[in-house]
Amino acid sequence: MNAPVDVSAEVVASFVARWSASEAAERANYQLFLTELCELIGVAKPEPTKANVAENAYVFERDVTFQNLDGTTSIGRIDLYKRGCFVLEAKQGSEQAAPKDEFQLSDKPKKTKKGTAVRGTKSWDDAMVKARGQAEQYARALPTDEGWPPFLIVVDVGHSIELFADFTRSGKTYLPFPDPGSFRISMDKLADAEQRQKLKHVWTEPLSLDPSRRSAKVTRELADKLARLAKSLEGSQLAAGRVAQFLMRCLFTMFAEDVELIPLGSFTELLHSLKGEVHNFPDMVRALWEAMDQGTFSPILRKKLRRFNGGLFEDCEALPLTEEQLALLIEASKANWREVEPAIFGTLLERALDPIERHKLGAHYTPRAYVERLVMPTVIEPLREEWEAVHTTVVAATKSKWNVSRGPARINPT
Repeated sequence: MNAPVDVSAEVVASFVARWSASEAAERANYQLFLTELCELIGVAKPEPTKANVAENAYVFERDVTFQNLDGTTSIGRIDLYKRGCFVLEAKQGSEQAAPKDEFQLSDKPKKTKKGTAVRGTKSWDDAMVKARGQAEQYARALPTDEGWPPFLIVVDVGHSIELFADFTRSGKTYLPFPDPGSFRISMDKLADAEQRQKLKHVWTEPLSLDPSRRSAKVTRELADKLARLAKSLEGSQLAAGRVAQFLMRCLFTMFAEDVELIPLGSFTELLHSLKGEVHNFPDMVRALWEAMDQGTFSPILRKKLRRFNGGLFEDCEALPLTEEQLALLIEASKANWREVEPAIFGTLLERALDPIERHKLGAHYTPRAYVERLVMPTVIEPLREEWEAVHTTVVAATKSKWNVSRGPARINPT
C-alpha cells in the first residue's frame, strides 16, 4: 500500500478555497484543477502526450476511436486517462445566480454562466449521470489490449469527485464506490486524510480498494479461528449440527452489531463481560437471542430489539463454553463484520463439519468468484441493460413533455 498522504490542514484549506471559487469554465479549468489535485493527494502529474497513441498511458485528452453504426469512425478524447486505473470525465457547474444588484436598472436577473448546469438542480444531476455514461463510452472505445479500467471518475471541477468501480474489469458492472451513499467526494471532504488516501489508491493501486480482496483475507482468518472453536466444541462430545447452528447464530449476531441492527459493539461487550464468569454465558446469550427472535425488550442490552425472523433464532440454544473457547469467540467478534464475506457461513460448515454431517446439512462453500461468474451474465447484466433502457426512455419523455424555465415547470402542449 502507498504511504499516507501527509498534507497540512492549511494546504488542503487553500486548495478547497481556491477551487470552490471557480465555476462554469470546464475547458479552462479542469487540467489545472486535476494537476493540483495530483499534488494534493501525492501522486505523479499527467505526462506529456506523445504522437504514438499507444504510448499515452497517463495523459490529458487521450484519443480513442469510436466505431459508428454507419461503418465510419470518429475520434473522442478522454479528459484524463490512466491505463489500468481510470477514465475521467470532467465537467464544471455553477452555483445559484447571485441576487439582483440594488443599483441594477433592469428588473431582469443578470445573465451568468451556468457551465454544465446549476448545482443542486435536477439538470445538474442529469448532467452528472450523462457524464458517467460518457466516461463508460470512452472506456468501451479503448483498445482491447488495454482492458477496461477498474474506475470511472466524474469530476465537477472545484465541487465534487464521483467514483464508480468495476473490479472484475468486465465493463459491465460499474457501480458507485464504495457505495451509493458515499461515492461522491465533495471538496470539503478532502480535509479527511482517508478520502485523500482513497483517491491516491485510485491513481496508483486501484485494485487494492477491491473489498472482495480485503474481505477474503478477513474471512479466511476468521474461518480458521471459528473452525478451531468448532473442533474444540465437537471435542466436548457435542454434535456437529448443534455446534454449526450455534456458531451460525454467533456469526450473525456479530454481523448484526457491526451493521447496527442491534446496538454497535453490544454483543462484543457482552462477551467481554463474561470473562471470568463463563458459566453465565448460556443463559445470558440465550436471553439475548430470544429477544432477537421475538422482537422484544432485551434486559441484556437494555433495549427493545427488532425481530429477526427467518428461523435462525427459533432455537436459541447457547452452548456452554470454557474460558479458552470464549476467548476465541471474542477474537472473532473484534473483526469488522461489514467486511466479511457472507460465504464464511459455508466456509465454516465446510471446515468445521466432517463430510457425513456436511452432506446431511447440505453445506458446501461456493466461492464468490463462482457465484459472480454465474450471476453477472444471467441476472445482473440483463437487469442493468433493462434499467438503462428505461432510464433513457424516461429522460427522453421528460425532455419532450416538460419545459423547465424560471418559475414553475410547464407541460408543453402536444
